[in-house]
Amino acid sequence: MIAHHPIVFGGLKRITGRNYVERVAIKAIKNDIAVYAAHTNLDNVRAGVSAMMAKQLGLENTKVLDPKSGLLRKLYTFVPSGHASAVQEALFAAGAGHIGNYSECSFIHEGTGTFKGGGGTDPFAGKPGERHGEAEVKVEVIFPAQLEGKVTAALLKAHPYEEVAFDVVKLENRWNEVGSGLIGELPEGMEEMAFLAMVKERFRTGCVRYTPLRGKKSGKLRCAEGRGASC
Repeated sequence: MIAHHPIVFGGLKRITGRNYVERVAIKAIKNDIAVYAAHTNLDNVRAGVSAMMAKQLGLENTKVLDPKSGLLRKLYTFVPSGHASAVQEALFAAGAGHIGNYSECSFIHEGTGTFKGGGGTDPFAGKPGERHGEAEVKVEVIFPAQLEGKVTAALLKAHPYEEVAFDVVKLENRWNEVGSGLIGELPEGMEEMAFLAMVKERFRTGCVRYTPLRGKKSGKLRCAEGRGASC
């Protein structure tokens, strides 16, 4: 069963059937029913609940009202110059390098890497036991945290070295594609009562509650689903 609002909000320490939450849990368990509730995560995606509201209202130039931070990572790695393009392609294919409406974003810087292979190694260049200097390119890409496993696996597969040097750093940057609510603009400003009438008609609701009107045309609007209403 797929639902938007979860049946359990605060966790269950016992299931005795003393309230409707526990009774639903008992019924689901007895009938081997898995319940998946996509609530806040569906609210926080760019094309989620707020986006559907904005679409109904015909808003343009929308952007996330309250972007979340801590969801982005940056990968640094060092690649032999002749293999940099192949590694970049692999990282992009794994989902790295997206910034807003731009894709395949990265930064490269040329330098020299040094290494000395120990016993039993088969270095990409040079000889075991001897320090070697190799013309390398430092590659930097950004990616969503949930793709870390996929991105690092693509790096290790595409990189020619036996031991791949790389760093993954947590970023505090806000991610403008994820967060609560949307803000956008009406194509043309509307009188307040006309706008409220449009909301009532397009959302097929019996009534619309509103705060005291300001006597101005509506232009820039904020759409906030349940979670976003507290922003």
